[in-house]
Amino acid sequence: MDNLDYGIIGNCKSAALISKQGAIDWCCLPNFDSSSVFAKILDEKKGGSFEILVSKEYTISQKYIAKTNILVTEFNNGNDVFESIDFMPRYQNEDGTYHTPADIVRYIKLISGKPSFRVKYNPKLEYAKEETYSKKSDDYIKSITDKDKYDTLYLYSDLDLESILSSEEIVLSGNAYFLISYHEKILKQSLELCYLKLQRTRVYWMNWSEKTTSYTIYNDQILRSALVLKLLSYEKSGAVLAAATTSLPETIGEVRNWDYRFCWIRDASMVIKVISDLGHKRVAQRFLQFIIDIIPDKDEKIQIMYGINGEKDLTEKTLDHLSGYKNSSPVRIGNAAFHQKQNDIYGILMNVIYQQFVKFDCAVDDSESLWTISKSIVHIVNVNWEKPDKGIWEFRTEERHFTFSKLLCWVAVDRAIKIGELIGKTKNNARWIELRDRIYNDIYKNAWNEEVQAYTQSYGSSDLDASTLLMESYGFIEPMDSRFISTVKATEKELCNGGLLYRYKNKDDFGLPSSSFTICSFWFINSLNKIGEKEKAKVMFDQLLSYSNHLGLFSEDIDFKSKRLLGNFPQAYSHLALIETAVNFSEGITKEKELIETIL
Repeated sequence: MDNLDYGIIGNCKSAALISKQGAIDWCCLPNFDSSSVFAKILDEKKGGSFEILVSKEYTISQKYIAKTNILVTEFNNGNDVFESIDFMPRYQNEDGTYHTPADIVRYIKLISGKPSFRVKYNPKLEYAKEETYSKKSDDYIKSITDKDKYDTLYLYSDLDLESILSSEEIVLSGNAYFLISYHEKILKQSLELCYLKLQRTRVYWMNWSEKTTSYTIYNDQILRSALVLKLLSYEKSGAVLAAATTSLPETIGEVRNWDYRFCWIRDASMVIKVISDLGHKRVAQRFLQFIIDIIPDKDEKIQIMYGINGEKDLTEKTLDHLSGYKNSSPVRIGNAAFHQKQNDIYGILMNVIYQQFVKFDCAVDDSESLWTISKSIVHIVNVNWEKPDKGIWEFRTEERHFTFSKLLCWVAVDRAIKIGELIGKTKNNARWIELRDRIYNDIYKNAWNEEVQAYTQSYGSSDLDASTLLMESYGFIEPMDSRFISTVKATEKELCNGGLLYRYKNKDDFGLPSSSFTICSFWFINSLNKIGEKEKAKVMFDQLLSYSNHLGLFSEDIDFKSKRLLGNFPQAYSHLALIETAVNFSEGITKEKELIETIL
C-alpha cells in the first residue's frame, strides 16, 4: 500500500484502521492509548492484523454508509458478492448513557452467489513485544500473551472457528459475523444481536449527523471531517486526540515519527470554535471542561499536552522490535514534547476561556474559577513573554523568540481584557492594556523583516513560517493591512510548492523538512481568501481536497511530489482546518446571495 488508504471506525473509546483491502491493520484496546492488538501498519511481519483474503478475481471497493462512521468493504467477482460491514458499537441506552464496548464487529453480508474467502486472524497483543498464541474454546477464540505482560483478546463468530484459526477457505451461504472483544462476553453472541448493534449504531451516527449544520457548498467534506473529529473525541474525559496512531512518519525513511494519541491544548481553541459552530455544543463543552479540569493552580506550569485522562507524565519510549511504517523507525510511544516550554500555550488557553464566556452559559462558580485562571495567565505572560521558547513546531533543541509565541502572548492579554469587560471586572484594564500594547509594539517592530517584507518565523530571522498567517485570524492585524497582504505573498513565494505549503524551510533539529504540513496549506488558502484572492483560493482548495484518500480522509502531511499522505492518521488538526476553510467559502457564497437578493 503506497498511501494511507485506510478508513477509520471507532466509538469514542477506541478506534481501528481498516485498509482498502479490508484488513484491520491498527487497533488499540480497550482505549485509544492502550497497547495495540493489531499493528501491521507499524510492522508488516510482526505487527498483527485481521484480514479477509479473496482470490485475484475479486474487485474490492470501500465506502462509508452515508452520514455514519460505519465502513463497508465490498468483494465482487462479477457473480459472487459479499460485504464486510465494520463498526465499533456506539448507541444510547435507555438510561441515557452510551454503550461503547471495547469491540469491533465485522458483519459479513451475502449479496449474491456463493463467495469464498479465507481469514487471516493474527492478533499481536501488547505491541507485539512477545508471542501471542490463539486457541479455540467452545464459543470463541482466545488470544493470549503472558511472557512480558499478561493480556487477552476474544473473537466470536458463527463461522467455523477451526477454519478461521487455520485460514481455511470459507464458502459463504448466508450472512455471518465476527466480533472482536477485549472482554469475554457474558451474553451469548449471535448474528441477530450483531445486526441489532449495527442498526443501533447506524441510527446513532445518522442522528448525530442530522444535528450537524449544513452549508451551501462542501457539505459532504465538512460532514465527513466532523465525523472524524467526533471519532477522535474520548467519551470518558471529553479530550480530543491529535490522531489515532503513533509513529506514522512525516517522511518515509526518516525519524520524524511521533505518538499523537494525546490531547494538545493548542488544538482546543479550534476544536471548540469549529465543533460548536457545527451545532455540536456538547462535544465542545465536554472538551472545554477537560481543559478547565487540567488547568493547574495559580502558579503551576501549564503543559502543552496531556494524556486523554489528563495524565501529565507522557514519558517517551521506543519500540525497537518494530520496524516502523515502511521501515521508518523508530516507533515511539509517549511524547517527550510534554515537558517543553511553549509560550503560545497561554494565549491558546485564554482564547478557550474567552470562548466559554461568549458561547456558553457559565455558572457563577465556574466564572469565578475561570476569572482566577485568567488573572494568573496574565501574570505568567507578564513574567515570560520576553523569554525565548520552543515554538509551535516544538523544536527540540534551540529556543528562540518565535513570532507565533509572541503573538499568542498578545492574544492572552487581549482576551483577558475582553473577559473582564464581559463580566464587569475592569480594574486591571489600564495595566493590562499597557502590557498588551507593549507586546504588540514589540512584535510590530521585531518580527517584521523590512528586506523580506513579511513577518518572519522569529525575531531577527529572514526565515518565513506558515504560522504567521494566523496573525489575522487571531485579530492582531486586519486582512487588508499592507503588512498582512505582503506576508501572505512572501509566504507563497517562499513556502508554496505546487499548491502545498512547507511549515518552514530552514533546517530544524532533524534537517530540512521534506513534506507539506497539511494544515499549513489550509491556513494559506484561508489567508488568500481573506485578502480578496477568492478564485485562486478556491482552485487551490479544490486541488488540496483531491489529495485526500479514497474516503476523504487526511493525515498530518502530504508528500510534495507523489501527493501521498504521510504522518499520523487521521489528523484532527487537518480536518479542523478543512472545516474552517470550507465554511469560510460557503459563508462567502451565502453572503453574496443575500446581497444579490437584497439588491433585487
